[in-house]
Order: sequence, then C-alpha cells, then structure tokens
Amino acid sequence: MTGGDEDPRVTELRSAVARLRRRLAAHPGEFADRAIAEEELAALDAMAADGTPEISRLHRSLLLIAGAIGSVSALAPELAE
Repeated sequence: MTGGDEDPRVTELRSAVARLRRRLAAHPGEFADRAIAEEELAALDAMAADGTPEISRLHRSLLLIAGAIGSVSALAPELAE
C-alpha cells in the first residue's frame, strides 16, 4: 500500500521507527544490546514497509527493542512512541 491507501497505524509505526533509528544512530554512547535494537528496528521497518505487520512478530520486536534500549534514558521519548 502506498499514499492514501496505507493504514494510518502503519504510517505512524513507520514514522516512530524512523525517529528512533535516527536517535539511536546519533546516540554517542555504546551499550551491550545496541546491535539487537538496530536489528529489530530494521525488522520493524521492513514489516511496516510491507504494509501489514504480523502482530506476534511486531510484539516480539517491540519487546526486544524495549529490553535492549529501555535503560538508555536519552532514548526514552522515542521508545515510548
């Protein structure tokens, strides 16, 4: 789906993923699970690009991302989105 045909929830997911990816890329600190967060954000981006994310996979990715960067307070606003 593209343009006006895209589900608004998918559009918002894509926007939130893009914002978090940018903030994560700009975050200067290293942390142990950064690679996991980056991989799962890429997976979310791919799911959103397809237009219909699989709910169980979406939940898994969101939990992994939250676990990977949940302790990085600088990324909390984007993570909450």
